[in-house]
Amino acid sequence: MKRIRPSYPIAVAGVVLGVGGLSTLTLWSQAGSPTWGLDVVVAALSLAAALTQLWWPAQGALAATLLAVLSPVATPAATMGALQVALRRRLPVAAAMAAAGVAAHVVQGLWRPNSGISQQWWLLLICASYGALLGWGALARSRRALLSSLHERAERAEAEQGRRIAEARMAERRRLASEMHDVLAHRLSLVATHAGALEYRPDSSPEQLARAAGVVRTGVHQALEELRQVIGLLREQDDQQDELEPQPTLADLPGLIADAREAGQEVRLREEVTDDGALPQAASRTVYRVVQEGLTNARKHAPGRPVDVLLRGTPGMPLLIEVRNPLAPARTAPLTPGSGLGLVGLTERVRLAGGQLDHHHADGEFRLAARLPWPA
Repeated sequence: MKRIRPSYPIAVAGVVLGVGGLSTLTLWSQAGSPTWGLDVVVAALSLAAALTQLWWPAQGALAATLLAVLSPVATPAATMGALQVALRRRLPVAAAMAAAGVAAHVVQGLWRPNSGISQQWWLLLICASYGALLGWGALARSRRALLSSLHERAERAEAEQGRRIAEARMAERRRLASEMHDVLAHRLSLVATHAGALEYRPDSSPEQLARAAGVVRTGVHQALEELRQVIGLLREQDDQQDELEPQPTLADLPGLIADAREAGQEVRLREEVTDDGALPQAASRTVYRVVQEGLTNARKHAPGRPVDVLLRGTPGMPLLIEVRNPLAPARTAPLTPGSGLGLVGLTERVRLAGGQLDHHHADGEFRLAARLPWPA
């Protein structure tokens, strides 16, 4: 645990005013005593010992405790020393210092008895005071250690969450790169096939050659378009299949909604999309994944609650995808545990598509909204 680093100018002023003032009052009460000269010297030394406690609490407290044997004017510095040690040192050291303080004041009471209180009450008062100082300091030190531990745990948890988010983003990027590789391989294999036909059939008619060249040009253009968008989708790859599996798009959204309804989920779809056939394939696949993630989150965290899905857009304007559902009652546990990283990967996917994703709670609802560019 970190030691206290007091603000020394303020602490010095506090010690001078507090300990110095109490020592002065005690010295004034001892005026006329035969040992008044000794009391003056002890008052000065105890103030120095109290200031020393700011840097070396155990040594300063021990010096003030030894001075308390000689005169009651050192009592303020000795008690403050016991508290400083309890705050800044381990319990055995603090308990030993408190015991030393009690012993010093017992000797002081025997040598210079207080006429205003009996010896028994004096001993009880001293024990209670040092016990209270020890308990107060130990409690404050334990509380500070607990807060420090909680702070460190929070920092570690934040760092761990940041690492998990970074890993989820990297995994999403790897999946996107893998899918882009498959798409490009599929398109380029078609281009290679038609290019091979041009190579091995040089006797083809000009019309056939022109048609094959057009297919090659179109395939290359599509491959470059896929590479420029840098977008793909999650998919399960079957090692037994050599062909690229089709990925769900906006056209498959009614099937997704139907599956959710068959599972007992109330889904209200409101589609305001004009000319959805003109939507780029990459954006179309991203729309499907956004809606899929929204329905999945609603089933997990708000089972039995209706879900509203809104699609709105037209070529030349951003495409809006919004999924909303009422929040579940407080303290409702999710049906299935989640990693909390689904939205992280979805955010990365939408960002790579050139769009923005937002998710938040508002007016008793959870809202998932994405905006994707739709070229005219």
